[in-house]
Amino acid sequence: MTEPPELHLAKARRESSVDARRSHGALPQDLLDRARKRLRSICLIYAGTFFFANYFVVLLLGKVRDEFSTFADWGPGTISILVALLLYVLVGRSNISAATAMVLGLGFEVAGSFGIAFAEFWGSFDRAPVTATEIDHFGLSWVAVWVLCFTIVVPNRPRNALMAALASGSAVPISVALSIRYGGTQLDLPPQLFFAGLVFPYIIVSGMAFASARVMFNLSSDVRRAREMGAYRLEKQIGAGGMGEVWRANHRMLARPAAVKLIRPDQIRTHDAQTTLRRFEQEAQATAALRSPHTIEIYDFGLSDDDVFYYVMELLDGFDLDTFVKLHGAQSPARTIHILRQACHSLHEAHAAGLVHRDIKPANLFVCRYGSDVDFVKVLDFGLVAEKSGESADHTKLTQKGLVIGSPAFMAPEMAMGGAVDGRADLYALGCIAYWLLTGHLVFEAASATEAIIHHARDVPQPPSAFSEFDIPAELDAIVMACLEKDPNQRPRTARELSERLETVGLTDTWTAEQRERWWQRHEPLQA
Repeated sequence: MTEPPELHLAKARRESSVDARRSHGALPQDLLDRARKRLRSICLIYAGTFFFANYFVVLLLGKVRDEFSTFADWGPGTISILVALLLYVLVGRSNISAATAMVLGLGFEVAGSFGIAFAEFWGSFDRAPVTATEIDHFGLSWVAVWVLCFTIVVPNRPRNALMAALASGSAVPISVALSIRYGGTQLDLPPQLFFAGLVFPYIIVSGMAFASARVMFNLSSDVRRAREMGAYRLEKQIGAGGMGEVWRANHRMLARPAAVKLIRPDQIRTHDAQTTLRRFEQEAQATAALRSPHTIEIYDFGLSDDDVFYYVMELLDGFDLDTFVKLHGAQSPARTIHILRQACHSLHEAHAAGLVHRDIKPANLFVCRYGSDVDFVKVLDFGLVAEKSGESADHTKLTQKGLVIGSPAFMAPEMAMGGAVDGRADLYALGCIAYWLLTGHLVFEAASATEAIIHHARDVPQPPSAFSEFDIPAELDAIVMACLEKDPNQRPRTARELSERLETVGLTDTWTAEQRERWWQRHEPLQA
């Protein structure tokens, strides 16, 4: 029998709530990744400390035979060091998740405690403190230091940390008891003294470890709550730039990953950050209305409780053109045209809607898998566009007190000089990207941003054919140089016109769907 929609939705909400409660104690992914690195570090510290404390002086003085005559002398330390090094290697493996690494870390905390305890107590007593006044003979083992340090450095859920601390603390009474029974230790302790000197102190230490773990847990909960943007929960930072951060996120109800860009007020160095944020919101609304499949799709946007503006985008599987060329080098004319025409499709719709991107650069063009398509281009960061009609130069470019919109290496001369800006500025930047794709070089190599701006405003570049390893058709050379004209009136008038001109280029090479599939399978195969 089919469930009513209302019942199905209520069940989904309950299941989502249960999942949220189950995951509430888990650290965010990026903190787990950092904890994994700290776990590897503490493995090395443990191994190094054990070596220098137990072996270094002995080896230096050449007294190995005297000091390590029995297994009890060298066994616990050697095994402990090997376990620490093994875990260091194991946790570093890519097929071991960060959550699994934390579980292995708890096991190492316990194993490390037993290594310390056996190295410290096995066969160490040759007389019996039988009076209460001699209880100070025991003191606290290095196990206590190890447990507390581990709990602080490698965070875990409080319950797990408590269980590991209790198991670790048991290493001291167990090692002493086994030493009395099998290790030749001559020690006769009444039960109450055994408990008071060798058990109770480590119960106290476990309580301290639990308290420390709760502090870490509360901090992680605060971090998680701070990372909830509307219906999305931030999981891992995947990028950062001058205007903010990009995070991988998941919707609380939908099984759909997304990318969330955060723009914090303190990252906008203007005299009126709130006005700037409101403008970003208006631009995000305009961008969300764009329907080109080659424009990044915006799912949602808003302002968090702590005044962080965010917008939620589709999460793409691929890489930006900056990374793409650095990894795979300059591209053929056919593939370059294939990429540029897709970008033109996005820009034509934006320009027709009165929007100018103003920051077209390789980092903002993403080539990816998209459904069953490959080599699919998405234009990013339309959240920082400007309306081209009715704006003064002061409004379209923030002053030096704030932020210069655009990237000097791809900036049209009129933008650099603070003049009127329209869609042809984006076409100039697209010409710079064509140059980057064909040659693997910038139009102008410069030592500073100021120098790059001066070059773009004053100098005439060499055609891409002068630097490319490919045989670039003369028509393509001419189109790129037309995009790079200083005078906007000498450039293609629209993105559609540019696309049509690119379509007519006579090519000697090809870039077919079959070639695209083979390239992606060879260079970026799908993960199982």
